[in-house]
Amino acid sequence: MSDTVSIVFDGPAGVGKSTVAKAVARQLGFTYVDTGAMYRGVTLLALEQGIPIDSRHQQEMLAAIKRADFSFIFSGEELRIFHGSRDITEAVRSREVTGKVSYVAALPEIRQGLTALQRQMARSGNVVMEGRDIGTVVLPDADYKFFLTASPEVRAGRRYKELVAKGMTVDPDTVLADMVKRDQLDSSRQYAPLRKAEDAIEIDTSGLEIDAVVNLVLSHVKELCQESRNDI
Repeated sequence: MSDTVSIVFDGPAGVGKSTVAKAVARQLGFTYVDTGAMYRGVTLLALEQGIPIDSRHQQEMLAAIKRADFSFIFSGEELRIFHGSRDITEAVRSREVTGKVSYVAALPEIRQGLTALQRQMARSGNVVMEGRDIGTVVLPDADYKFFLTASPEVRAGRRYKELVAKGMTVDPDTVLADMVKRDQLDSSRQYAPLRKAEDAIEIDTSGLEIDAVVNLVLSHVKELCQESRNDI
């Protein structure tokens, strides 16, 4: 068994992966890696640098990835996302980035470039990593795998409240439409589509509070840890 431990979360947008994964990482003292934020970061860089988001310009985006320096730093209870010394937490959640990130994530060379970077991060220490293809592609041999689900309506409602809390003016129907479109793009892309790993534990978060999901995950980890005698 590897000297490092990896816990991974996959699932569609708005299912609560980030919130749950962050809480689990903090409780266990593991490094938290938000792979979705990394794709958003690359999308942001492409938009800011005027790089067209299409298959013909993957090399330009790959060059941006090679220069990228993403990090995730807790500030109190809040996780901030940095590119170098620049805080891009709010910028990567903008409507413009959200509307383009699935197209970036569907580009094979971009996924390969970020997958290599994510695997390197996992080798460097104990991690909690979340995304859409972590248990199937990025870390198929992860120690603990979870797949979170919820209905599109529940997920859109959560995302709407999140955006409103940040002071953004959004239409709930538009948020739901964007969510459904994102689901279709993520699950139908040719390379590394969103799907549940065969050995992942599936948790429907629709009627559960975050604390309940976190406790459920930790109980599964403890149980599996005892079965494998892997110390956490």
